Amino acid sequence: MLWDGGNNDLPFYVPDVHITVVDPHRPGHELTYFPGRVNLAMAGVIVINKIDTATPEGIEKVRASIRAVNPRAQVVDAASPIFVENAETIRGKRVLVVEDGPTLTHGEMTYGSGMVAARKFGAAEIVNPRPFVTGKIKKTFERYPNIGPLLPALGYGDEQVRDLEDTIRRVPCDLVIVATPVDLTRIITIDKPMLRVRYELQELGSPNLTDILKARLQWQ
Repeated sequence: MLWDGGNNDLPFYVPDVHITVVDPHRPGHELTYFPGRVNLAMAGVIVINKIDTATPEGIEKVRASIRAVNPRAQVVDAASPIFVENAETIRGKRVLVVEDGPTLTHGEMTYGSGMVAARKFGAAEIVNPRPFVTGKIKKTFERYPNIGPLLPALGYGDEQVRDLEDTIRRVPCDLVIVATPVDLTRIITIDKPMLRVRYELQELGSPNLTDILKARLQWQ
């Protein structure tokens, strides 16, 4: 059984292997959030992700947290390379970047993989959606004023979904970059050219997760 608890959960069962992922783009959050700190302390394996785009200072701060809270855990270093089909079409465009909602709201980030892709592939301008937001999305910006020039993808109810679709329709841009875990086109209609950003885990060095799981679970 694989239990994926996300960023706000604890396993309902005592696990054979407890893996916690920490984010050096948000150094210190691994200590100040609940139950994040509990997961950090309980983990048998800790993955330091996004090493390819985080600052050395952020990476070292996360390592220091691991040493302080859970020095017995095995640590796996990993990158999160991004992939965008037809990425060359981003260059020179005025783009609207749609990021994962919780990452920007209670996650306190001001950017995500969509912004990384926009900058990497040469967008001419990141269009700030604030003047065009409506309804529930507008209230989200009021509640979380430190969100960057991005649009958080919120869809916890029909009204939020409609407001998200309406906001995207109102933003004057050449291209929409969507960097959400779910395929937004399955939920809303995006009436502009769109590219989707995805990323994958790329483990660096050894042992990697496969080696660790084989040893801990005695796989053949």
